[in-house]
Amino acid sequence: MGRVWYRKGTRLIAHVKPGYRNFYLYAAVNPLTGESFTLQLPKVNTEMMNLYLAHLRQAFGTRQMVVVLDQAGWHRSKGLLQPDGIELQPLPPYSPELNPAEKLWQWLRRHVCRNRIFETLDALEEALLTAWQELTPSFMRSLCHCSYL
Repeated sequence: MGRVWYRKGTRLIAHVKPGYRNFYLYAAVNPLTGESFTLQLPKVNTEMMNLYLAHLRQAFGTRQMVVVLDQAGWHRSKGLLQPDGIELQPLPPYSPELNPAEKLWQWLRRHVCRNRIFETLDALEEALLTAWQELTPSFMRSLCHCSYL
């Protein structure tokens, strides 16, 4: 749901196409530099999170990193592997808005997905990935910067 401008006194009807196919983008953003790393995966679970962290480690070599995580089950799982050089920092419960990357997801929902009907899941995926590729590090930095980090 979202707000839109429309003629006063007239109720806007937005058609939706319910469905149950999904894809998932895992992403990390450095709020100080705007560097980012994303990986599209078929599920959200501990196995996929381990895969994402392994690819993140590989992409950034030996750099020390702190990855802020919300309290999702796959972030707290005993099976979650913590690669060397990556510190996993959980947020307090019920506070995902403190995660700088949440601002990115909010921006994508507002500017890419809102008030649009995608004929297929592939069309949605293409729109999101195209928008992601157009995001510059300076934009990511301005979007995800937090005074508390």
